[in-house]
Amino acid sequence: MKIPKRLQPLLEDGLIDEIICQLKSGKEAQVYTVRCGETIRCAKVYKEANKRSFKQAVQYQEGRTVRNSRRARAMQKRTSYGQKESEEAWLTAEVDALYRLADAGVRVPQPYSFIDGVLLMELITDGDGHAAPRLSEVSFTPELAIEYHNRLISEIVRMLCAGLVHGDLSEFNVLIDPTGPVIIDLPQAVNAAGNNSARMMLTRDVNNMSNYFGNFAPELLATTYANEIWAHYESGSLTPDSILTGCFAENNTAADIDDVMKVIDNAREEEMERRRREQEANEGE
Repeated sequence: MKIPKRLQPLLEDGLIDEIICQLKSGKEAQVYTVRCGETIRCAKVYKEANKRSFKQAVQYQEGRTVRNSRRARAMQKRTSYGQKESEEAWLTAEVDALYRLADAGVRVPQPYSFIDGVLLMELITDGDGHAAPRLSEVSFTPELAIEYHNRLISEIVRMLCAGLVHGDLSEFNVLIDPTGPVIIDLPQAVNAAGNNSARMMLTRDVNNMSNYFGNFAPELLATTYANEIWAHYESGSLTPDSILTGCFAENNTAADIDDVMKVIDNAREEEMERRRREQEANEGE
């Protein structure tokens, strides 16, 4: 097998002792089974930007913070340096998400290291030590479908409590090991508090799970977990142990237009006052 260019330095440095086989090829990366000493792990090799079919949509990047102000400005202006930094931020997003979610108790592969566009992490296996199947490759009884659906809804809640939304969750990026589902593929994970599309993405993630398991347990198709989860999140009452019912009635009470306009007017006046003070300060310099 031809050794991928990005894996060659890891072989030379002894971080990987053997490339066993290619596990899968996706829209943003190729995954290989590798041996590190006596341990079998997987190496996710991210494709170069011009070879990826998954676009770094602004929708996913919104809300991601960059500590270095120079980097942040360059990324906003999309200079050549900024584009390079955007690429680096995109590549490290999954690593950051994996560490954060693992610490929060979410079932994700354990990350070990990230070097030059290669993520070394735990290989999720089945009962025989082979690579675990995807959710899409598994059939369920109605009872097991309901159990696994509930477990994945709990994982989505735990992720949200950790401040993240997967953003692309489906039956194709959940693995099934002997103890249950494991969530994978997180480079597009979004900041729940800082991304205006977070609720839409959470709803899509939840509905994807309900629709898939609904093939085995049709009653799941009538659930409304997404709205219930987000309502708890917005009110600050969501915890990993929140008890959910799957039934949620939207509040259709008409908004008090007068109160809304007062809030808008007050905000406008505060902004005008802020600008006035700022102008006076600049004139006094």
